Amino acid sequence: MANGLRNEKTETLGVSLDEVNLAQMNLKGVAKNTPFDFNENLSRQFEANVYLKREDLQVVRSYKLRGAYNKIVQLSEQEKNNGVICASAGNHAQGVAYSCQQLNIKGKIVMPTTTPQQKIKQVKWFGKDQIEIILHGDTFDDASAFAHQLSQEGNITFIHPFDDEKVIAGQGTVALEILNQCNQPIDYIFVPIGGGGLASGVISVMKTLSPNTKIIGVEPSGAASMAEAIKQKQSVALAKIDPFVDGAAVKKAGEKTYKICAEGLETTCAVPEGKVCSSILRLYNEDAIVVEPAGALSVSALDFFKEEIKGKNVVCVLSGSNNDITRMEEIKERSLQYEGLKHYFIINFPQRAGALKELVNEVLGENDDITYFQYTQKNNKETGPAVVGIELDKKEDLDGLIFRLENHHFDYQYLNTDNTLFSLMIG
Repeated sequence: MANGLRNEKTETLGVSLDEVNLAQMNLKGVAKNTPFDFNENLSRQFEANVYLKREDLQVVRSYKLRGAYNKIVQLSEQEKNNGVICASAGNHAQGVAYSCQQLNIKGKIVMPTTTPQQKIKQVKWFGKDQIEIILHGDTFDDASAFAHQLSQEGNITFIHPFDDEKVIAGQGTVALEILNQCNQPIDYIFVPIGGGGLASGVISVMKTLSPNTKIIGVEPSGAASMAEAIKQKQSVALAKIDPFVDGAAVKKAGEKTYKICAEGLETTCAVPEGKVCSSILRLYNEDAIVVEPAGALSVSALDFFKEEIKGKNVVCVLSGSNNDITRMEEIKERSLQYEGLKHYFIINFPQRAGALKELVNEVLGENDDITYFQYTQKNNKETGPAVVGIELDKKEDLDGLIFRLENHHFDYQYLNTDNTLFSLMIG
């Protein structure tokens, strides 16, 4: 193992290496030792050696099994007899459910009533007859509060998704595997952050065994709770979040994980949700890798560090692949908007023959395409407003499109930069 490891004793940051080694023993035969793949496409693009740690290929299709199982397997016999409970609508729920099934322990999974049936069925499938799913509240916060209430009333152990030392130790086994699988020093590790459990586990291992490795924590721009905690020097709740990157959309980072990340991360990086969508599509189209939005965060951040990582050995953790296929249209749409290729307008068409034909023949460029068209109303006024979506061949074509709209005296309003109006008209 040639990772520039140091033999001398270093001060522990996070959980101890002994705890992570114990977690690795606990997970033997339960969690997969997931692949560690050199990615030729990303390596060529960024002029670096880019490796992917494939937690998207884990048993429950995410790393969450590691922490959940390590926590539950170490409960006392009395605690195991009393059962466990968690609140989650995603990967943590599946990890807890699978752990309960493997350990023959009864578990309750509290999910918001808005949880899609596909996710509910998946959790049931992993937990079999060992788990009970409880639907409560409209939001995750509602479900979480109810789960804590049930935990106290029934003396049932609450399994936290990230802010627990045994959970952190379980997630840290990802880093142990990386060090065993990589035969050269690692310069950078890009790790997705929601509540910070995975990042804290990676920090716990790398700061002891490979202290020269720079660890970059990657969050979605619409839910950068760890960056805010580090800025405020305490874990604070964001007023609101964009839930799109659902595996990492957390309002408040953990108390334990914040302290570890504040000291152990090189920096954090907030990635726009549209950029995440572009990475999902690229991984699928170029490498046949299917990831969920949170699973693409680490790869999405590479563009923001392209000068720093040239010639370096870089690891990206793909954290999960629990992506609902029905979301792909939205993913494509967000990607096109982020890349500057999809634009929406409200256009007031003159109520005369040939107005739409003029738009198509005289305003649109040769490779422009109308992908959305909806009249908003029909009345006796001189103009008829319509919402028009136009997909461009190149983002640079937008200036020409707007010039031609104005030159042909079309009265229009651009929607992409008006979030409120956009959500009313398109969302």
